[in-house]
Amino acid sequence: MSWSTKDIPDQSGKLALITGATGGLGYETALALARANADVVLTGRSADKGAAALARIRAEIPRAKVSYESLDLAALANVAAFTERFAKAHDHLDILVNNAGVMALPARQVTVDGFEQQFGTNYLSHFALTARLLPLLARAKAPVTVQLSSGYAHSGRIDFDDLQGERLYRPFKAYGQSKLAMLMFALELQRHSDRAGWNLKSTAAHPGYARTELIPNGPGTTGLSGLAMRILSPLMSQTPAEGALPQLFAATSPAAVPGGYYSPSHRFELVGPPKDGRFPAHAKDQAVAARLWTVSEQLTGTRFPALAALPA
Repeated sequence: MSWSTKDIPDQSGKLALITGATGGLGYETALALARANADVVLTGRSADKGAAALARIRAEIPRAKVSYESLDLAALANVAAFTERFAKAHDHLDILVNNAGVMALPARQVTVDGFEQQFGTNYLSHFALTARLLPLLARAKAPVTVQLSSGYAHSGRIDFDDLQGERLYRPFKAYGQSKLAMLMFALELQRHSDRAGWNLKSTAAHPGYARTELIPNGPGTTGLSGLAMRILSPLMSQTPAEGALPQLFAATSPAAVPGGYYSPSHRFELVGPPKDGRFPAHAKDQAVAARLWTVSEQLTGTRFPALAALPA
């Protein structure tokens, strides 16, 4: 497959929401969707960065229909407040790209709600956000959700005995768990949609090794991990624009399938145009996925509404 942003179908009339869109992969996703004529809502934690991102997009695409909304995924109350505002301003949602995240924080940190930072920000808040936006997604003709996973999902495990890393915190253990959770969520969301008739196309993607600010803000550029990053970067990494291609494919391509997973195609899925991603074997464990769904509902206090409760 040789797929680029030139292959994105016209997105006129579609509304897209992207978390973590003021820089990196999220920004490039927003830029490409705006270029394809979508109405794009960028979210992030910094109003200044949001304004700068909008200015950059409008400078490149004067006709762009873009806006910014504040959304800090480190607090479930913020997710609830955001979705209330969003529902008042919009009557449907065509594309939801759950892109925001933090990576391999050297020391254990917790969210406002007491969740380990990576599990809470990368996964639980996106679980709650998707649940709260489901009524708007159900109003779209062909709604698509994209969960951003990672190659580290292959080493991840859902540790129900220590989900929050309180007994043993290791940066990449926590990161891998959060990204495996995102992939399993995408698959379980599709199963729920098929059973409940939500009409969702639930997909997942991972960017390979994209040179974004995620690494300096997480594992950093010092120590063994930093040394490995510096050695690998010249040959085994790609730009944020290239790294965004798998999630753009998942969000827009007619060839993207329900329950599909998309990744870079070359060098151990680190670089290259998108292709069908290689699933970690444990990502397809439906018993674990169902348990994770139930636990996530309990932790977030958020339930996906039944079809009968969704608006016509």
